[in-house]
Amino acid sequence: MADPRTRPDPLDDPDPLRAGDAAATETLLRAYVRETGTRVPEAGQVLVLDLPASGITLSVPVRHRSATGWHRFDVPRVSADGGGPDADASLVAAALIRETTLGRGVGPHLGGDAAARVLNSARRTAAHLARRRTEGDGGRGPTPFLDAEQALLLGHPFHPAPKSREEASDAELESYSPELRGSFPLHWFAAHPDVVVGDSADPRSPRDLLAPLAAGLDVPDGWAAVPAHPWQARDVLARPEVAALVDAGLLRPLGAGGPAWYPTSSVRTVHRPDAEVMLKLSLGMRITNSRRNNLRSEMRLGVRATQLLAAGPGDWLRAEHPEFGILREFAWISVGAEGPETGLETAFRDNPFRGTGEPEGLCVAGLLAERTGPGDGRPPRYRAQLCQAVEHAARTGGTTVAEASERWVERYLRVLAVPLIRLHARYGIALEPHHQNVLVTLDDQGLPSAGWYRDSQGYYLAASRADDIERLLPGASDGVELVFDDAFVDERVAYYLGVNNLLGLVGAFGALGLADEERLLGVVRAVLERLRAAEPAAKGLLGLLLDAPVLRCKGNYLTCVDGLDELVGDVHTQSVYIDLANPLTEAQR
Repeated sequence: MADPRTRPDPLDDPDPLRAGDAAATETLLRAYVRETGTRVPEAGQVLVLDLPASGITLSVPVRHRSATGWHRFDVPRVSADGGGPDADASLVAAALIRETTLGRGVGPHLGGDAAARVLNSARRTAAHLARRRTEGDGGRGPTPFLDAEQALLLGHPFHPAPKSREEASDAELESYSPELRGSFPLHWFAAHPDVVVGDSADPRSPRDLLAPLAAGLDVPDGWAAVPAHPWQARDVLARPEVAALVDAGLLRPLGAGGPAWYPTSSVRTVHRPDAEVMLKLSLGMRITNSRRNNLRSEMRLGVRATQLLAAGPGDWLRAEHPEFGILREFAWISVGAEGPETGLETAFRDNPFRGTGEPEGLCVAGLLAERTGPGDGRPPRYRAQLCQAVEHAARTGGTTVAEASERWVERYLRVLAVPLIRLHARYGIALEPHHQNVLVTLDDQGLPSAGWYRDSQGYYLAASRADDIERLLPGASDGVELVFDDAFVDERVAYYLGVNNLLGLVGAFGALGLADEERLLGVVRAVLERLRAAEPAAKGLLGLLLDAPVLRCKGNYLTCVDGLDELVGDVHTQSVYIDLANPLTEAQR
């Protein structure tokens, strides 16, 4: 078999269906080998996967072997020697998932849902590629913020079905998909004040916040305008609790109205450059592993977190790290004052990104997102926006790309990771900063100059600091799931910040061919070692990141195969977690 590194990249195949299939196959294989502990040989060699449950062997050429797991693979073939036919995503998904279900002692038919999601994701990816290839190299989003939000054409690099979106038609997804640069007006309901529920940490009520966004709608005096995603608006009318409110005359569907909003990378959160807030809409469509229905408990947590930050930690952050900010989810609104969620829950998020010419926060997942070629077999000019930024930093700094990469990573740690760790050390407040939940601003050299965190779902308070926080904000943890054992908090932060964010960043640099991962791991280790010496209160978390032989890691593949919804149930058991070898322990000190 020829060296796969000399072959054209499968992502650049002129046929978007083949390119999308190759992307789906590669991410599935990457997730599988990570979660099964399968050793991947060096680049240029072949990974052989014996799959006795299906009676086949897959030969997978290795284009790039990653110290952090961000491997690149060529198209696999059926046979041990690589001489058989190509294996597409449908075959690979069926064989791997069958191996897993039987290995876990359950019937192979229980993997059918997971396999279907892999194929749905492949089809959606192909649609994204076909559309973007029509733009050429000059395609851009309406603003830099939205361009980064719309950049995740292939999706999460360690998820088997990163772009699966079920229950929506292709025509609907034209408008709802950030990858297709979709936009749509919100659907609105008029709600009688007796059935409106919500809260705000802002002097303005949720109704006041919505008033300028609902201008021109036919809302009766004293009633509230309540927004909804258009897909959700159709879905909730079939729910008995919503239908009862409509029948009683307490809730009136008003239909679509107002200017268009743009979906961000999460699909359910929408943005308008001229709006003061972003809206995190409830969306019951199943996206990857979960239905994105907003839970009132999470929205209450967002308001409480806003109040907690305002009680002191926010001022400390601004004084110590003026380059870092947290986008608050400071208010929410819904209808149905009693009982469970109705599906009309909406959270309000800060929007400092207005497209006014000032540097904007760019979603880190979007910066790292791989692109494909223009459709004629050639590679793209820049495989990711990160490549463009780093190469610009090398030119302006008069250094090599490898040296600029080390500087980029060090600056990234300074503006994003260090503030997060120090907040945890100082107050016991921990967040879930995976790549889609963090943003960075790039300076005129292409280097990180500011960082942001967003999303109210990921707040933890270490139990050992609960009394301190109670003195800052009496009742801080009343009625919300906020306080957890210290060891559990450290474990989750080690995953979200350590594995997903920092190791994922290093892996992206390696997979994009920008720098040697071992060198970058040394940079990460050096920064964290200095921080450990300066912040004794962070020794638990930093001890895990720097010294633990394995780190707990979310298993997106196994979570998908098991059919778990990551947003439902106890936080300890929403997802499958595995042990992952920690490459930082071996990094050059």
